[in-house]
Amino acid sequence: MHRFLLFSLFSLISLLPIVSSAHKVTLSLSPSAASVAQPLSNPWQKLNQLVIASLTRAHHLKHPKTNISVTKTPLFPLSYGGYSVSLSFGTPPQTLPFVMDTASSLVWFPCTQRYKCSSCNFPNINSANISRFIPKSSSSVKILGCKNSKCGLIYSNLECNQCDQNSTSCTETCPPYIIQYGSGSTGGLLLSETLVFPEKSVDNFMVGCSLFSSRQPSGIAGFGRGPESLPSQMGVKKFSYCLVSHRFDDTPVSSELVLVSGGNSGGANGTVKYTPFRKNPVAFNSAFQDYYYVTLRKMTVGGIRIKVPYKFLVPGSDGHGGTIVDSGSTFTSMDNQVFELVAQEFERQVGKHYPRAADVEKQSGLRPCFNVSGEVTKTLPKLIFEFKGGAKMELPVGDYFSFLDDSVICMTIVTNNAISQGISVGPSIILGNYQQQNFYLEYDLEKERLGFLKQICN
Repeated sequence: MHRFLLFSLFSLISLLPIVSSAHKVTLSLSPSAASVAQPLSNPWQKLNQLVIASLTRAHHLKHPKTNISVTKTPLFPLSYGGYSVSLSFGTPPQTLPFVMDTASSLVWFPCTQRYKCSSCNFPNINSANISRFIPKSSSSVKILGCKNSKCGLIYSNLECNQCDQNSTSCTETCPPYIIQYGSGSTGGLLLSETLVFPEKSVDNFMVGCSLFSSRQPSGIAGFGRGPESLPSQMGVKKFSYCLVSHRFDDTPVSSELVLVSGGNSGGANGTVKYTPFRKNPVAFNSAFQDYYYVTLRKMTVGGIRIKVPYKFLVPGSDGHGGTIVDSGSTFTSMDNQVFELVAQEFERQVGKHYPRAADVEKQSGLRPCFNVSGEVTKTLPKLIFEFKGGAKMELPVGDYFSFLDDSVICMTIVTNNAISQGISVGPSIILGNYQQQNFYLEYDLEKERLGFLKQICN
């Protein structure tokens, strides 16, 4: 049905009007309108929404087929758990908000005045006031042709049946796309357009013109490892960010996203520790190839090593297992067997000092939760991730325990209880943005490694 709708809406853009430089650019950006949320009387209800969103996202990432030039731009935490970045496309430029996503690759925006978004009546936003790109207002936009090499980035072994293979003037368009996300879907046509920064532009950038979506009120900027991603199309050698703390109140504070296509520019305030990326061993055309896999060697809770079976730490020959870094997930999720090992160790150590808060566990969907009422100084064990190469990520306590309520704290790592009995599908551990707060993270695409450094992001 989606393909039929795409073709029926083709006329919406049938009247579309028929270079890079070496500079450092800083952009001032705004949070997405979709991030504005109504205050909740129960703070644990907010966390419960984020738990559900994180588990939905994890299910999608584990089952993806079932459903020198420097550019800086601020990143804003969204109340629904993501981070927003604004990008400008077209001539003259049209600026729209995008969710930054390191686990997908296509860049797309809501497109045309007739863009439809079902189930998008969020607080302070509905289908009528979503920011849209208007193709007819740009003189540089073109519909991507079937024989354009960038069309092949999306469709492997594509045949342009309506064209003479020897023709140089084929008018057949690149097929429409449909993408499933954990929280919804989108579909549309591929365009060739100019991505514009104040002192830099990228011509012939492939971007999706979405004509309809479900539960996707903002475009998505894919920063994954696919050839259609923003870093790949820009020729970026590394990108980095430092995520400001989640406030869940949409306070307009930001940090910087840095794109580097040459030189050693970055935003770290100290010595960065690195761990190599690893390839998923499954076929190249698998969606898992979009993910940034790293090798998590061990986890410790209060100095006690969590004995995680090897099959969860490293992807097997079937592509299942391993750890990925995902800016689009809120809470880190773990396969049930891994989660239980971590949760039980926190229960054993923290339970010596504080009683369990079972009522909050039911409200929030998080566990374990502890009653710390009246405690000025809280005794909590350290959580440390150690990666291949010796790089250690010692998490601030606020990255793995919630502090929304002075009387109760909850571990902010989640699991899908349906994934049990040691069965792993897709990545076993998804390192979400809540656990990335106040860390400088550097994706070194040239040297195939992830760098990180604890620092206050602002």
